[in-house]
Amino acid sequence: MWAGCLTPLASLLWRLLTDPLVTNPIDVATDTLGDWTLRILLLSLTMTPLRILFGLSWPVTLRRLLGLFAFAHALLHFSVWLVVDHFFDWPEMAKDVLKRPFVTVGFTALLLLLPLAATSTAGMIRRLGAVAWRRLHRLVYLIATLGVLHYFWLAKVGVQGPYYYALWLALLFAIRIVDAVRRARARARRAAPEGGLAPRSAQPG
Repeated sequence: MWAGCLTPLASLLWRLLTDPLVTNPIDVATDTLGDWTLRILLLSLTMTPLRILFGLSWPVTLRRLLGLFAFAHALLHFSVWLVVDHFFDWPEMAKDVLKRPFVTVGFTALLLLLPLAATSTAGMIRRLGAVAWRRLHRLVYLIATLGVLHYFWLAKVGVQGPYYYALWLALLFAIRIVDAVRRARARARRAAPEGGLAPRSAQPG
């Protein structure tokens, strides 16, 4: 897992240092890091549907690690924009965030990722409690939606990438919703005999 998530970074660095065809390294770095942020984030969300569909439990153990790698890529993606693209020009960056919708949703997604990354340890799960921790980490679905929207508004006409990511996310939502409905119906069926009236005993004639 570590090798798989670090390979894109090594590949990007190698390309920037050795490929003479790279004419705009800032764009290449920004686009590559953004792509891999979304891929790893959606991959982390895919772990639970794999358990739902195929009964596999081991993918669920990878969710937190994948989430942290997604956060790391998002932070690097933001750092290129912050350091290289704007060179800490805070007023200009504030204008970008306020006036350009794709920057607004991207920056919002990064801010929402911060508490998830900060509470990803076993110690924080114990401190927050499992129920509160799960509620907080449901924000990841909003974050993924904002990430796809960020790509849609940023991409040029004719670029197909955002559609593939949107389809991937929609499929994950569909699996989770169907599973939630199925579990709710199962709970209702189990509760029905308990909540129903007991049959009356026959009265003597």
